[in-house]
Amino acid sequence: MRETFRLFAAVKPTARYLVAGSPTGLTGVYTHSSPRSTLLYLYSRTLEKLQAFPESSLYRQSIEALTKHRLSIVESASPPGYEEWAAQARQIARENPRQFHVTTSASSARPAERAAVLQVESGGRLFVHRSDPDPEDARLEEWDGERDEGPNAEGLRGEEDRREHELLFDRQPTTPDKKIAWEREPQLTADQVEEIENKIGGGLIEEVVQRAESELRLVDIMYESKVWEDLEEKPAEGQWTYFERH
Repeated sequence: MRETFRLFAAVKPTARYLVAGSPTGLTGVYTHSSPRSTLLYLYSRTLEKLQAFPESSLYRQSIEALTKHRLSIVESASPPGYEEWAAQARQIARENPRQFHVTTSASSARPAERAAVLQVESGGRLFVHRSDPDPEDARLEEWDGERDEGPNAEGLRGEEDRREHELLFDRQPTTPDKKIAWEREPQLTADQVEEIENKIGGGLIEEVVQRAESELRLVDIMYESKVWEDLEEKPAEGQWTYFERH
């Protein structure tokens, strides 16, 4: 099935490229638009979070080794024109610091009222991340206790209202002064995607991305559970030896 859908990749003069959003052959799974940068970010964040575990933790040792192995596979596959694009992207970010906020966490710096572009630092790498505000539902908003005084109660009714009114004139504009011409990241060729899939051995690259997302969430759960500590209830003697040869 996978080989059949690879044959339908869009044909370009020198290489075949997969079309983002096209079916992969798996129900509900569509071709990822930027799997390489997504995997680099997820693996970097996983390795970063594992640093909080003791070095003696078997969980840290196994996941760290596996993640580093997969990270090296993804890093080795560089799309055509990637180095030139990365140099241009870094220059644009330096020249427009107002439009590209720097943070170490994409979630903690997410603006509440508008979309923004963030530079997320992780594992010594810099990722450009678009942060969109969560959709609002007026039905879920709680009443703040303010009494509705009707349409006739207009105007500034106190010092607090006057201060809020003055902020409207002092507030800095949130929209950028100019539009930035940002080119999309170069795509992996179909052959490079297939090479990554074969080396990792985890199915389609979209499945690899889903698994990396789950592993990143699992790290937080394992840390909260303190998996490196001894069991509260000690196992019975010989419980783990029934598979040994005699």
